[in-house]
Amino acid sequence: MGQKTHATDNQLGRDVSAHLPHPGGLRGLPALDPGQRRIWALAAPHLRVRGNDRHSLYAFGIAAALLESHPEAEARVVLPAILLHDTGWSRVPGDEVLEAIAPGGGRPDLVLAHEREGARIAEGILGALGHDPGLTARVVEIIDGHDSRREALSIEDAIVKDADKVWRVSPSGLDTIMDWFGLDRADALRLAASRVHGHLFTDEAAAMALALTALESLGGSAEVRALD
Repeated sequence: MGQKTHATDNQLGRDVSAHLPHPGGLRGLPALDPGQRRIWALAAPHLRVRGNDRHSLYAFGIAAALLESHPEAEARVVLPAILLHDTGWSRVPGDEVLEAIAPGGGRPDLVLAHEREGARIAEGILGALGHDPGLTARVVEIIDGHDSRREALSIEDAIVKDADKVWRVSPSGLDTIMDWFGLDRADALRLAASRVHGHLFTDEAAAMALALTALESLGGSAEVRALD
């Protein structure tokens, strides 16, 4: 599920790397700061379930992008919450994790259990790191209900919920969902889109999800496939 990281050709025929813009001057390049890396180091062992480690990192990037449009939101709440939100799946029996969200069924009791356990794990991790108690309480409140709660408690909660969902229609999300349920890419996109569009809180997330869905839909078209 990796991305293409190196060129396989240089059609121009000369090196242009000296003329590239400095990455520090570009927006939309999220990276974990030292404090977030400490959170991640403690969260990661709890996220090695159904690809939640990869999901959480990509959702972190989506949340960071949404924060660019919402300066009123507290990043010190949103970003720890998105890194920690799915840690509770580590407390659900492995053979039941996917049954919790499977099409045509689902186990709401397990969804609630992972939220509750995730909130407990997050509180322990942030406490161990000496995180501000007031911010920790807000992070824990968001995690305990991030899937089951239909309304957003705050702009921070809205951004966490939206980042979590938008990932589903991203390339990483579709790669993952295909293998969860044995679906081809088109069917995975139909399933993911049905669980994303109409369920987002911010206009920015809705636009992001629409763009990702449009690109995936076009990528599966006969015209694009004919170019391969």
